[in-house]
Amino acid sequence: MTELPALLRQAPRLSLAVAESLTCGQVQARVGAISGASDFFLGGITAYTLDQKVAQLGVRRAAARRVDCVSADVAREMARGVCRRFGSDLGLATTGYAEPSAAAGVADPFAWWALAHVRRGRTVALLAGRIECPGAGRVEAQSLVAVAALAELTDYLRRIRA
Repeated sequence: MTELPALLRQAPRLSLAVAESLTCGQVQARVGAISGASDFFLGGITAYTLDQKVAQLGVRRAAARRVDCVSADVAREMARGVCRRFGSDLGLATTGYAEPSAAAGVADPFAWWALAHVRRGRTVALLAGRIECPGAGRVEAQSLVAVAALAELTDYLRRIRA
């Protein structure tokens, strides 16, 4: 993550906003811990419930309800939604299960991350991926997902800056 500030500050400068569910603010906290984060970090939102994902991030209610708010599509909608809400160039999102859930048929924690890159109001990149956390406890899964999502952001920035 030490590269992240330099990659965001490179011309053209890019701004970042974060939408979190599973990670409950951990991505924002890690970005905010970077010296000079106010150069690129606009803020974030933790939308933990379906109602808040819909109201704050524009997630489609019916589609999200069908998957208990946990899917690549929901993560992508969260990433695009946080770009709109904050007017950022980049939106990073996380959603998933921090613990096993018998009711949802989830044996081990996992999450979806998504990254939206917006230029002049139009989405130029929309990526998503799944992070598995077998055997992890709740807090460990949240931390693993936060670190992995930021690593994906850094990798994306390396590719576009190369």
